[in-house]
Amino acid sequence: MTGQWVSGLRAIGNRTGHLSNELPDIVEWAHFEKSRAELGPGFIRILSYFREDGAKSIEQIELAMRQQNTTALVLPAHTIKGESRQLGAEPLAKVAELIESTARICVETHRFPDELVPKVVELRRLFGQTVELFEKATNPLVSRAPAAPGGFGRKVANQGFGRI
Repeated sequence: MTGQWVSGLRAIGNRTGHLSNELPDIVEWAHFEKSRAELGPGFIRILSYFREDGAKSIEQIELAMRQQNTTALVLPAHTIKGESRQLGAEPLAKVAELIESTARICVETHRFPDELVPKVVELRRLFGQTVELFEKATNPLVSRAPAAPGGFGRKVANQGFGRI
């Protein structure tokens, strides 16, 4: 991954875990690469589970907040926390952990955690950014610039549908 470039100018990180100053510091790249090496060929499948399960979990958390269902916050937050930690997304895991632990306390005290609304918003934002960085780190097609019009360096003038 060393030297991989995103958007032409920004490196997403390298094997030592260093990130460009231009990107949010939301992935511990050394941990990400360690998980990638340990999981081998199954890594991409695990990453797709993270993307799918995470999206479902966030939807479940948001629904639980709208319905003021404290109990329904616990499991999806726990899921995001565990999967995020496995892949080195510690900031995402910390927000999910805060939601989970607060919800557990509120279940015991029979109250709804209204104070979590900003954290749920932050969770969605962090999840989106994390997935985007994971995509850029694992999918070479994401980081490629779109092909120039005309292809192969040719300049095309006045070329449209049905014109030669």
